[in-house]
Amino acid sequence: MPVRQLALAAFFAALIALLAQIAIPLPFSPVPLTGQLLGIFLAAALLGGRAGALAVLAYVLLGAAGAPVFHAGRGGLALLLGPTGGYLLGFIAGTYLAGRLLERHPQSGMLRTAAALAACLGATYLLGTLQLALVLGLSWPRALLLGIAPYLPLDLAKLLIAAGLSVRLRRILHRHGLLLPVQPRFQAASGSSPAPPGPGGRHPGPR
Repeated sequence: MPVRQLALAAFFAALIALLAQIAIPLPFSPVPLTGQLLGIFLAAALLGGRAGALAVLAYVLLGAAGAPVFHAGRGGLALLLGPTGGYLLGFIAGTYLAGRLLERHPQSGMLRTAAALAACLGATYLLGTLQLALVLGLSWPRALLLGIAPYLPLDLAKLLIAAGLSVRLRRILHRHGLLLPVQPRFQAASGSSPAPPGPGGRHPGPR
């Protein structure tokens, strides 16, 4: 992975940690309202699958190691293994999924970006609610009520904000050479450009 992609991944890991400090506890649920999901969405939309997931993985590993980067300055492995740890794992899976979807369409507009980020949110909710139910011994409907329902309106607002921002930021970052252009699949797989056409405009066959 190029150095500039690693640097951007480190920047987004720090941004997610910063946004996680915006945390509002809810009296009826162990899952707080936080700002980190906005950073997750931006990482997925701007960095792509690998670099975006790397940024989130770095954030999660730092927190699991004890760095105070989780919500409200918390850290430690207990949070990763506790009721809300599935959301952290869901962040990684969701970022990779959304990033890969957007890599297929690097010029995605607002609608397509929002759809990819909705896949990220779905993966986060799935893994988060599953661990919430398992750790607390909740029924699936109860886990959905505590782990998704109170957060969905605000999370959708973050999703739309991130989609709009990322469409604009993607153009700026590409213009300044901070994001790598997505290569066609043939070139990405082979590491080389297709052979030029031969006489008569036909491509040479395999040798």
